[in-house]
Amino acid sequence: MSKIKSKKVSIVMGSQSDFKTMILCQKVLKSLDVKYETKIISAHRTPDRMYKYAKNAEKENIGVIIAGAGGSAHLPGMISASLLFQYWEFQ
Repeated sequence: MSKIKSKKVSIVMGSQSDFKTMILCQKVLKSLDVKYETKIISAHRTPDRMYKYAKNAEKENIGVIIAGAGGSAHLPGMISASLLFQYWEFQ
């Protein structure tokens, strides 16, 4: 298996209430048979956990991060600012 195919997608949301939107990502990845994980990490309530997640993403074999949050959407930007590998951010 190639290095790219062994990577996984990480779906990250700020709270449980974001799951009703982010589950759509999960459904698409599942239908495409893509390996993924789903995490709830708040940029506001658990910033240390968010920084640790971002700093260790590459070590955890994460190749793509899909991040979303509701009202104050700091999570995607704060994760991307903490990553040690290249990222793209779309709004």
